[in-house]
Amino acid sequence: MRVAVFGATGTIGGPLLPRLAREHEVVGVSRRARENEDGVEWRQADASDTESVRRALEDVEAAYYLVHSLGRADFEERDLRAASTIAAEAERAGVRQLIYLGGLGDDDAELSPHLRSRIETGRRLEEGAVPVTTLRAAIVVGPGSAAFETVVALVDRLPAMVCPRWVGVRTQPIALRDTLAYLAGVCGRDEALGRTFDIGGPEVMTYREMIERVAAIRGKHPLIVEVPFLTPRLSSYWLHLVTPVKAAVARPLIEGLRAPTVAREHEIAELVRLEGTPFDEAAELALEGEI
Repeated sequence: MRVAVFGATGTIGGPLLPRLAREHEVVGVSRRARENEDGVEWRQADASDTESVRRALEDVEAAYYLVHSLGRADFEERDLRAASTIAAEAERAGVRQLIYLGGLGDDDAELSPHLRSRIETGRRLEEGAVPVTTLRAAIVVGPGSAAFETVVALVDRLPAMVCPRWVGVRTQPIALRDTLAYLAGVCGRDEALGRTFDIGGPEVMTYREMIERVAAIRGKHPLIVEVPFLTPRLSSYWLHLVTPVKAAVARPLIEGLRAPTVAREHEIAELVRLEGTPFDEAAELALEGEI
């Protein structure tokens, strides 16, 4: 089948293309014009622009929505607008399935703007007539992942860290290779239509444990001191000083760390049989720039 990927040049979309190309005709969608290569047809479109999205979805049977405006002050509004455009034009084009990668986290009043935006974006996609398959993940461990690169930068640059209470919050990181396997595995599956699946790696850990395990791989032993008064918002400004992640990206990411991000169900195993990659193996691959 012909499959389009919106966000095809991103951390997830880029390596997903060759994975999909093993079984499908793949259309990569980018805001900039690109030459067709490696079995991928490139089409130019902005996810918020109706006419360009309409052209990008011509003769497409399934489409991935991997677009995220994180880093912009109005990222919530932009993502909702783009999701509405994709939903409407996918319905017009007769697309059979939309596949969306969202974020883990409960929908409550304490949810950060970033995590709330991921939930609302998924809902906006579901307002159209095209069935949506949603996969919800926590931190994706792979090259290019802003959240993982923040952890690595902390380990590499700071022999000691004064951290807020959020370092004790539980999360379930997942290897990039596993994320790609799940994304590819639900494509074209009738059993996946209109369903939401939690995806995660085989281990649940705190953010502190994640930092310590990356440090061990790096051969470092940072001192970590937890304090009660450093809020997630203040942490985001502090991280801007010591990591390569821009404050506009770090702030919404870090504010989201106050909420646990752990898979509550494992129904994805019914469709995609996968032996999850252990965290240390995933981290070592990411540090080497591998998937």
